[in-house]
Amino acid sequence: MSEVRLEGIKKYYPYPGGWVRVLEGVDLEVKEGETVSIMGPSGSGKTTLLHIIGTLLRPTHGRVFIGEREISALSDQELALFRAHHIGFVFQFHHLLPEFTVLENVMMPLIIRGEKDEEVKARKILEMVGMSHRLEFKPSQLSGGEKQRVALARALVGEPKLLLADEPTGNLDWDSSHKLIELLSRLQSRLGFTLILVTHNRELAKKWGKIYLLERGNLRCYTS
Repeated sequence: MSEVRLEGIKKYYPYPGGWVRVLEGVDLEVKEGETVSIMGPSGSGKTTLLHIIGTLLRPTHGRVFIGEREISALSDQELALFRAHHIGFVFQFHHLLPEFTVLENVMMPLIIRGEKDEEVKARKILEMVGMSHRLEFKPSQLSGGEKQRVALARALVGEPKLLLADEPTGNLDWDSSHKLIELLSRLQSRLGFTLILVTHNRELAKKWGKIYLLERGNLRCYTS
């Protein structure tokens, strides 16, 4: 069963006198529970592609399927609801809310969804990422690696089937990057989510099953 399927995805942006053609007919199929890395030079459209998969952007042309649903056909309200229940995001910058504690940051997606037992679920995932000793800390009191682990916990607290990670180690040193990579691998084995990862880091990409290269708006399999 495919967790993600892209059919002929194109993305153009208008500018005076023409169009910036970012994606030129991208096809991709990612199986349930699989991990895929997407590499490419800066400005190649990797983040744009990830945002289209994550329903944050709509394609100019083409269709996006997650599970059996064609999400590219949903309304904005339906997309927001689908995204909140099925997709987790980890970005290069952690985007933690500075005024809230670690525990409160991780509880936030569940509070927004109106779920019960949000604190119990947040404590559980924070224990899984090794941050149960920092529950009452504010983001400013954490190291870069700790902030990313909290961001990862927040992305996974709602038990999404799909996790999208955009340069998650981009602001970390080698040791913190290595620890986050190993943590991601363990969590995926334990929780079974599908992972699509954008990275410039070839060593990071080599740790996963398939690597795709995005160049000149086209995606091709780099290795497997």
